[in-house]
Amino acid sequence: MSSKVLQQWEPENPQFWQKSGHAIANRNLWISIPCLFLAFAVWMVWSMVVVKLPDVGFNYTKNQLFWLTALPALSGATLRIFYSFLVPVFGGRRWTAISTASLLFPAVGIGYAVQDPNTPYPTMMLLALLCGLGGGNFSSSMSNINFFFPKAEKGYALGMNAGLGNLGVSGMQFIVPIVMTMALFGSFGGDPQTLIKDGVSKDIWLQNAGFVWVPFIALSAIAAWFGMNDIASAKASFSEQSVIFKRKHNWLMCWLYLGTFGSFIGFAAGFPLLIKGQFPEIDPTKFAFLGPLVGAIARPIGGWVSDKLGGAKVTFWVFMLMVLAVFAVINFMPTKGVDGVLVGGNFMGFFVAFLCLFALTGVGNASTFKMIPAIFLTYHERLAQVNKGISREKVMQDSNKEAAAVLGFTSAIGAYGGFFIPKSYGTSIAITGSPIAALYVFVVFYVVCLAVTWWFYSRKDAEMPC
Repeated sequence: MSSKVLQQWEPENPQFWQKSGHAIANRNLWISIPCLFLAFAVWMVWSMVVVKLPDVGFNYTKNQLFWLTALPALSGATLRIFYSFLVPVFGGRRWTAISTASLLFPAVGIGYAVQDPNTPYPTMMLLALLCGLGGGNFSSSMSNINFFFPKAEKGYALGMNAGLGNLGVSGMQFIVPIVMTMALFGSFGGDPQTLIKDGVSKDIWLQNAGFVWVPFIALSAIAAWFGMNDIASAKASFSEQSVIFKRKHNWLMCWLYLGTFGSFIGFAAGFPLLIKGQFPEIDPTKFAFLGPLVGAIARPIGGWVSDKLGGAKVTFWVFMLMVLAVFAVINFMPTKGVDGVLVGGNFMGFFVAFLCLFALTGVGNASTFKMIPAIFLTYHERLAQVNKGISREKVMQDSNKEAAAVLGFTSAIGAYGGFFIPKSYGTSIAITGSPIAALYVFVVFYVVCLAVTWWFYSRKDAEMPC
């Protein structure tokens, strides 16, 4: 048996945890984080690439650009459904290394495709879909880290993994505009493109948006293969994990996570184009990265607070404040005048309100993921109270396996927000001339999430307090 496979893993045993478990779990966590960072960077890279494509000669319509922004989220969300169940099948170490290495395909492909304005649009769509490989990685990564930590530290561990991993979005939106201005790889990186804007031309290397990640992806995949562990007791077939589809709370948490993470990734994907469309005088590449950055930083904080106060209580207040934040965003947005010209609006107010919205999604991402392990541990403890033949060890194994599968599956459903939010903006603009109608739809959705959280989880005598 490989030394990378942990035959004994008892994180709830204080002696085991202090002696060796804590160090092993942290090593796996800190290798997982950069892998997830790169996954998010590749997944969302089109949100920045599309802003520059028209400037370097790509004759795509606004609708085509919105599709390139939305397709990675669509494929990533779909892949997450399958990735949710793969860690117990293949092992966390193996799958983390393989899934990280797979990011090389879209990173290299984008690097070559954007150098030629004659690249067919279907090729661009295929590369956008391949970026969904990065989105899929989140499910397996969170499922894997869930196995390593005891209940008391799951909020912290999952918050750190997801929060610092989510930094890949803002990191990418900050790094890509910088590396596009330089011949980062010399002659190996290809010739620059000529960007012409306001009568001024300059060289940019749009291919660096893909190429810059290649060496880091390779190094992280190698680190995962040689530095992480598989857990023997975490092994489970798909049929064993598929029991979650019969669990009501799996579907309820999918709905709530669509409200938190779906909002985070959807707002991140659509933020640059939303700024460019509503405030044409503003360069979105200078501001867009700050939204996902705030959301990513807020996620570990949300995990810590949820460990202290309880995930359901934090989630309830997150949705309450998200409703207010969306109304603030609407208040500061411009409106269409009678001649079709945008009038009014306050960019600084709009931007600050959106930063608050991003921060709340980050906290909510952590609090909902704190709820899931607690829900399924309580569920199996109640089963054991009815059936005295179920051991404590069996309770822990079954609750961990189901919670890991639910963490992955809810993250899959939540990721569809990355598709629906940008497309909602586009549809709202096409029908009404403004994205404001889409924002009112989001308000209604958050109110429903608030009611679900209160009724099932946060009120006194709730069915599953967590």
